[in-house]
Amino acid sequence: MAYDCEKHCKNKRKKLVKLIGAIIGIFIVLVLFTILIIWAVLRPTKPTFVLQDVTVYAFNATVPSFLTSNFLLTVTSRNPNRRIGIYYDDLRVYAVYRNQQITLRTIIPGFYQGHKDVNVWSPFVSGTAVPVAPFISSALNQDRSAGALLLLVKLEGRVRWKVGNFITGRYHLHANCPAAINFGGYPSPSDGSIVQYNVKYQVVQRCDVSV
Repeated sequence: MAYDCEKHCKNKRKKLVKLIGAIIGIFIVLVLFTILIIWAVLRPTKPTFVLQDVTVYAFNATVPSFLTSNFLLTVTSRNPNRRIGIYYDDLRVYAVYRNQQITLRTIIPGFYQGHKDVNVWSPFVSGTAVPVAPFISSALNQDRSAGALLLLVKLEGRVRWKVGNFITGRYHLHANCPAAINFGGYPSPSDGSIVQYNVKYQVVQRCDVSV
């Protein structure tokens, strides 16, 4: 009788464990299914960025293997979603030339972007006597001869999605904005720099964004 009782209790425990496991599994499936339905209905779309213009205040390598640059950028960001807001956290912008970072990272204060909203930023990015690879000087001379150069403006940070009162965790945001600066119409500066100072170059280039 004791053996039968023990066996019966074990069977009851097994059934209870299986029942609890089934309930947990069904609950997880329902939660995931609900999230999937909400996601499909809302259809979240990553924000769009456009580099409007670049004002050049300095860009030269008068000292070998050291590059000094100073730019004022105009960047617009648009939230294309109708039901989803976006929180931008820790957003930083900097410039790259020939795959080398040439400016410090400029911080853009965090903000919230509502449905279909558009924001415009005008950050300064600069770097004084930044060490660069030796080939940069020859690359600058080539660009001077060609009358144009290609910069890459990068934005990096984190975003959170807001749906109603629900706010998601943070997702990494990367935006690459190529800026083809054509300075052939301006005279070459006499100090050895590449482009004319205090000139605004219209770019209007859409950025490649990944989240």
